[in-house]
Amino acid sequence: MHLSAAPLVCERHDCKAALDQTVQRIGPTIGMPRFGRTLGVVPSPRTPTPPDLEDVAKARSGGSAKAEATRATLVAVARRIFVAKGYFATGTEEIVKEAGLTRGALYHHFADKRALFVAVFEAVEEDLLANAGVIVTNDSFERLRVGLLGFLDASLTPEVQRVLLIDGPAVLGWHDWRELEARYGLGAIRALLAAAVAEGSLPPQPVDPLAHILLASIDEAALFIANAADPPVTRDQARTAMDSLLTGL
Repeated sequence: MHLSAAPLVCERHDCKAALDQTVQRIGPTIGMPRFGRTLGVVPSPRTPTPPDLEDVAKARSGGSAKAEATRATLVAVARRIFVAKGYFATGTEEIVKEAGLTRGALYHHFADKRALFVAVFEAVEEDLLANAGVIVTNDSFERLRVGLLGFLDASLTPEVQRVLLIDGPAVLGWHDWRELEARYGLGAIRALLAAAVAEGSLPPQPVDPLAHILLASIDEAALFIANAADPPVTRDQARTAMDSLLTGL
């Protein structure tokens, strides 16, 4: 762009008027904000439009729902493959491919394959608890009995057998495996024992040591079934032994 080379000459009292005329003449052409700053004229800042809070909430809610759906897909796919092939024969690449996701999505939700396995382990445990909740009886001791014997039956199912009883101790280590088992089983056993004592269907006795003994017994019996040469026969034997133990309480 060519500007006139003629010098801007003005008296002191006419300077401001001359500058104003110059700005009006060439300011819009070369960009008023930049030219105005050169002359010490700062334009008024634009007031930012505040975000719509409802739109922000919807965006966050949508992102959260999508993240939860992605996590649920990873757990469901990993659960299916872990049961079919076992933890050690399954690679993360196979999981994300089957899920239609990326390794980045996997590691966004889980630190490693072990963490994903823990999520699968917990999902299987939660399903067991949900199924145990449908036992129809008002007798707390009978509910305990049916629940414990039902766990021995469940130890024959592929999910419980593979995830909880075979891969669980091997992947998590004995300490962490027992901690998870206690988290899902110990509280329920203790609560049912306490209720049975209160109802009078079980003689008064300390429930805490008894809860630990029953949890250890049922876990050991389930492990015995899962690793037996003939699991169904072993399950029947374990049911008989557990029933005798409970009757003696």
